[in-house]
Amino acid sequence: MTDTTSRPAPPPQVWPTLRARNARELIRFLVDVVGFEDTVVYGDADTVEHAQLSWPLGGGVMLGSVREADSDDRWPLKPGSFGAYVVTDDPDGLFARVKAGGAEITDELEDKDYGSRDFAILDPEGNRWSFGTYRGEPRRS
Repeated sequence: MTDTTSRPAPPPQVWPTLRARNARELIRFLVDVVGFEDTVVYGDADTVEHAQLSWPLGGGVMLGSVREADSDDRWPLKPGSFGAYVVTDDPDGLFARVKAGGAEITDELEDKDYGSRDFAILDPEGNRWSFGTYRGEPRRS
């Protein structure tokens, strides 16, 4: 017999990563406009070797500056090709915040047929961010 009861999710252990042409500007946007927390940023001047931005409800993203095409980059990600869905308890408040902060809105705030309240934006690098109340389906034991 299979136990199909749900169990609480463990702490986040998957960290999406992205590269940016102007990582410091992207960090400022994600912290000041969107509401991520600037956990750590390593690098000099305009170059960001590694940054961790934490989301207040858990998890977050890691990012860094794009590397030269001829470098020994072992993680060559194209800037502007990232997309993420981020859970928020207050989509209306967050929508007002990002709109006031000048974010490019790609999908207006709306109630979805699957029960979520969502909206989407583009960041200054062209990455797509969707925010909403959908937390995913419960995990099974």
